Amino acid sequence: MFRTPLIAALLLLAAAPAWAGGAVLVMNSSAASLSIVDIDSQAETGRIPVLREPHHWALTPDQRDLLVGDTVGNELLALDPTTFALKRRIPVADPYQLGFSPDGKFLVVTGLARAQVDVYDTAYHLVKRFPLKSMPSHLDYSPDSKMVFITLQGTDQLAAINLQTMTVAWDVPVGKAPAGLIWQNGRILVANMGSDDVAVVDPRDGRVIERLKIGKGTHQIFRAPDGKTLWVNSRIDSTSTVIDATSLKVIRTYKLPGGPDDLIFAPDGHVWYTLRFANKVAVLDPASGTFTTIAVGRSPHGIYLNPKAVAAK
Repeated sequence: MFRTPLIAALLLLAAAPAWAGGAVLVMNSSAASLSIVDIDSQAETGRIPVLREPHHWALTPDQRDLLVGDTVGNELLALDPTTFALKRRIPVADPYQLGFSPDGKFLVVTGLARAQVDVYDTAYHLVKRFPLKSMPSHLDYSPDSKMVFITLQGTDQLAAINLQTMTVAWDVPVGKAPAGLIWQNGRILVANMGSDDVAVVDPRDGRVIERLKIGKGTHQIFRAPDGKTLWVNSRIDSTSTVIDATSLKVIRTYKLPGGPDDLIFAPDGHVWYTLRFANKVAVLDPASGTFTTIAVGRSPHGIYLNPKAVAAK
């Protein structure tokens, strides 16, 4: 029976043997692949093919599926989060960034290329599509799940969508080329790549309360597992800056050549980064500031870590 190379690769993936040990999954956005990296050896041990362009991921509320968005492929890959084996493919238009609401009722997907934001239920049925110009990028929710906030890179705006009324509550300018954002202590922090700062925004109306100068190309914001610090990555300065989660004062800055983009915290205290411009992953020891790097695919973006993974080889 004739099989295309992609179908053959996916069938091989589903039937592949496994090895024990924690692993990291890296989304190679310009290589149409996902790299599997062993945590202990810090070596790439496998590569999963996708259709076109993977960027970000989300765990389902029951943590049974790891969803990886393939934007140009217009699908979500539902993987087993402990084996990375393919479970199913879900047709979704331009899934760039994605995330479930805290109450688990909705999945919101930003379509950066198509200038749209889609709201799905947990069965992946489209509830509402919002045309939002331009370049809807990253998202985060209010803790009560009533609102989702979306950065619009092309128009320098932040948009707020009311998930109860399914309407756009407001969209206002917050800085040049806004990207990553996070809800923190009743405010929204927005990383502005073009203005090299983090805007502190009032979620009621989008008013900018304060600006924190961080670094050139300020791009993403992450919360440490203990909630005490926030980590802000600046791709052009090639730095990762740690700030106090309460005072928003800078504590320390790490230099990571290669354009740190996304990161994830390991249980052993190390921090794993995708280095977007270097085609590598970095593993940082925050105590010493030293790091190692691992070669992966082109333009690595999203990164997922499972210390209990038994991943397909």
